[in-house]
Amino acid sequence: MAKPRLNWASEPWNDAEPLECAMVVPETADTATFTFCAPSGAWFDYQPGQFVTLDLPVPGGNVQRTYTISSSPSRPLSISVTVKAQADSVGTRWMLDHLRPGMRLKAYGPSGIFSFHRHPAKKYLFISAGSGITPMMSMTTWAWDSGQVSDIVFVHAARRPSEIIFRKVLEQFVDRYPGLQLYFTVEEPDTFGAWPGYRGRLSQIMLGLMAPDYLDREVFCCGPEPFMQSVREMLIALGYDMDRYHQESFGAPVATEADAPVLDDVIPDESAGAEITFAVSGVTAACSETDTVLAVAKQSGLNIPSGCTFGLCGTCKVRKTSGEVHMVHNGGISDEDIEEGWILACCSNPMGKVTVEV
Repeated sequence: MAKPRLNWASEPWNDAEPLECAMVVPETADTATFTFCAPSGAWFDYQPGQFVTLDLPVPGGNVQRTYTISSSPSRPLSISVTVKAQADSVGTRWMLDHLRPGMRLKAYGPSGIFSFHRHPAKKYLFISAGSGITPMMSMTTWAWDSGQVSDIVFVHAARRPSEIIFRKVLEQFVDRYPGLQLYFTVEEPDTFGAWPGYRGRLSQIMLGLMAPDYLDREVFCCGPEPFMQSVREMLIALGYDMDRYHQESFGAPVATEADAPVLDDVIPDESAGAEITFAVSGVTAACSETDTVLAVAKQSGLNIPSGCTFGLCGTCKVRKTSGEVHMVHNGGISDEDIEEGWILACCSNPMGKVTVEV
């Protein structure tokens, strides 16, 4: 561990000065938190949720890697990043294998627009997966330290309970923070380990149970792009105001508003006309994109067996032979079935002309 500093500078750190590694804390397998201090004793000023870019001296030449800051500016004497190595990691792998206390790195930043300081609200919904939990941890720590009892629902998805980063710290927060609600969902439990929480991919049904008032909350989401896309599709299908949705990819953090990607999600339009042909019955019905195949079938006097009407049970599965639908389901159909043309009628919206075997 680096030597303690008794005298701290009166000026905040800037990236003209290197960072010195002060501590390394293992979190989960292939995940660790690296804490840095400024050699001059400078303190750190940034917004919770922002990122920093590290210049890493890997074999073959330096590489620059961007990491979200997992610490909070409410604790300004150090700054931390929590990194998880992927199969093809170069910079992160070097950090886990070689970066130790006392070593110094060139760094740039902090930067970024992903922070709840930019979008004040009475209620928040944080949704993350994998190492996308890091900006949520920074913002939650700020809320804890500031004494402002924000109403936060914190939802995190992981492969296994043992891979939930910051689990113990977050559970300690919940024990002493009346405004924080914490929910985890995992793909599978650990061997020989009981798991009382949610299991399976995050779905509309889970979200409704975790945060029944999700429509009233400002949403912040971070994780792999497929995960964030599924979250966006869920929220759109549930009628959420997407102007209040904010996201950050841990693969490509955004530095400025001008750099923010345009989210080209499919949003069914009530004013856009569509048409469904029920081939077996010989019925063709005009409708709008916001109608479901199941609803149009019932209005046409046709019967498609159904159960939950929420994309969960799979009872309303029918084969689509032509056209495109927008389907947001809750696990009631497999990827293999979708590739073969099957859809769930209860949660499929026709995008133009569609033909189904009904």
